[in-house]
Amino acid sequence: MKGLLIKDMKLMKNMRNSIVMILLIAVGMGSYLKDGSFLIVYLSLIGATFTTSTLSYDEFDNGYSFLFSLPVTRKSYVIEKYCFGLLLSGGGWLLGTGIAGAAGVARNMASLTDSIVMALMMIPIPLILLAVLLPLHFKFGGEKSRIVMVGIMGGLFAIVMAAVKILEMLHLDLGVLENLQLKGMGAAAAAGAALGALLLLLSCRISMGIMEKKEF
Repeated sequence: MKGLLIKDMKLMKNMRNSIVMILLIAVGMGSYLKDGSFLIVYLSLIGATFTTSTLSYDEFDNGYSFLFSLPVTRKSYVIEKYCFGLLLSGGGWLLGTGIAGAAGVARNMASLTDSIVMALMMIPIPLILLAVLLPLHFKFGGEKSRIVMVGIMGGLFAIVMAAVKILEMLHLDLGVLENLQLKGMGAAAAAGAALGALLLLLSCRISMGIMEKKEF
C-alpha cells in the first residue's frame, strides 16, 4: 500500500498548477467571505475530487492490467484509494479550517471556538462524498460516474427543495436552527462524523466487491 500511496502522491505533481490556483482562490475567499463553512467544505471536496482523478489516471491505457500484474491485490488497491482520499480531504479540511479560523479572528467575525465547532460540523460532508464517489467510479468508470453523480445530486437537490417548501407550507420557522447551543452542535458534529465513518466503511466493502468482480 505504501507504494500505491507514493504513486498517487507523484501523480499529484501533474496537478500542481491546479493546486496552486485552488490555494490562491481559497486565500482570496477567506479574505472576504463572512461564512467560513463554505471554504472548509470547498477545500474538502476538492481533495475528494483529486482522489477520483488518480483513479482516472490508473484506468488510462489499460493501467489496471499493469497494476494488478504487480504484487498489488484488488483489496489493497481499494483500501489505498480510501486512505488517500481521507488524506486529501482531511488536508483540505485542515487548511480550510485554518484559513477560515484565522480570517474570522482577524476580522472579529467569529471566535476561535466558533470556528472550530463550525469546522467539526463540516466533517461528515467529505466523508459522505467519498463514500458515494469512489464506488461509483469503481463501478462505472470516470465518464459514466460523473453522469450518475449529477443525477444523484439533482435528486438530492429536489428532495431538499421539497422539504423546504413543506416546512414553509406548515409555517415552521427555519431560523430556529440558529438558536442551537455550541454543546448541541458539538454532539451533532460527533454523531455526523460517526455516521460518515460508518458509511465510508460500508462504501469500502462495496468497492472491494465491485473490484473483485471486474475483469481487465
